[in-house]
Amino acid sequence: QLQLVDSGGGLVQPGGSLRLSCAASGATLNYYSIGWFRQAPGKEREGVSSISSSDGSTWYADSVKGRFTISRDNAKNTVHLQMNSLKSEDTAVYYCAAGGVMSTMFFPLSPDAFGSWGQGTQVTVSS
Repeated sequence: QLQLVDSGGGLVQPGGSLRLSCAASGATLNYYSIGWFRQAPGKEREGVSSISSSDGSTWYADSVKGRFTISRDNAKNTVHLQMNSLKSEDTAVYYCAAGGVMSTMFFPLSPDAFGSWGQGTQVTVSS
């Protein structure tokens, strides 16, 4: 059974960078499409990035395009989200999620399309 563990969050100043990791066990992550979501207090969970299992195509929400990069490390069975030029509005709990190929074919991402979730990692952008 696939299990996901999110890590890499923390406190960073505006303009700083963080790299989130989504480490998998129990299955090969390369067979799954992966989405990164975030949820700020009082707001709905929103998709910020995804990478497809079929062709490796990626997607980014407009709010993070040009600043965030999603990538796979197949040797470590991990997916990363590199976040640069962080802003205060990026503050949220970030979650990775795994789903079938259809989960990353429609945008914005739907949380309901993903069957496995990490526990989340807090990202706080503040001076």
